[in-house]
Amino acid sequence: MRGTLPRRGRPGRSPAAARRRALSLLAALAGLLAALVVALPQTSAVAAIPGESNGGVRIMPLGDSITDGYTPYPGGYRVTLWQDLAGAGHLVDFVGSQTNGPAELGDHDHEGHPGWRIDQLDANIVGWLNATDPRTILLHIGTNDINQDDDVADAPARLSTLIDHILRTKPDVQLFVARIITEQGEPHATMVNTYNAAIPDIVASKGPNVHLVDMHAALTADDLADGVHPKQEGYDKMAAVWDSALESVPASLQPLPATPAPASAN
Repeated sequence: MRGTLPRRGRPGRSPAAARRRALSLLAALAGLLAALVVALPQTSAVAAIPGESNGGVRIMPLGDSITDGYTPYPGGYRVTLWQDLAGAGHLVDFVGSQTNGPAELGDHDHEGHPGWRIDQLDANIVGWLNATDPRTILLHIGTNDINQDDDVADAPARLSTLIDHILRTKPDVQLFVARIITEQGEPHATMVNTYNAAIPDIVASKGPNVHLVDMHAALTADDLADGVHPKQEGYDKMAAVWDSALESVPASLQPLPATPAPASAN
């Protein structure tokens, strides 16, 4: 009877050799994956969405959620305003760090920040202006100072400071400053009136490139969807007021004239 011989491991299949083989395979797979990643188109999770531009006059819609467009009216007044300007043959480029709105809005860029007050715009305005270089600005701000009861008595002074910082950064900008739309209910409706009453004198003190826009007179409480933000009909009224204001200042819809180059000395 033959004895049973003990089985011998196959050459190269010792535990140490198996580990080396596994590591080699993993290294090869890692190299293959790295090559594939390099070959694929690269995207960045933090890359900024490039601003839309058609080469037109740069207009910055600046404000809070009324500029952004409150649900269910994304884009707010910007939709109808864009369409009105385009229909009149104006080539304009809305600019800003924010972007939203429906497909019928030809340019989605803006600086409307939901919930923001005057001081929050002021803290960021210089960077935005340097990044986008607007020719014209449409400013509607102050609603959240009132709704958040943020030292409302000093809100006109904060608005004046914001305007100063805009003009200091972009002295040739055409700036349209709105008396803000009404609110439903007291005491906010009265607080809006008090704030608005100070705006004409502020605007008049800032020079010929700053223009008053009476948005408050254009809308009533019936135009509001929730007591603060406009319905679509209210946004359409806002667009008409902005459009009329822009048309009344032709320079606001024209590029800044080029500065002649200094003559070279011979």
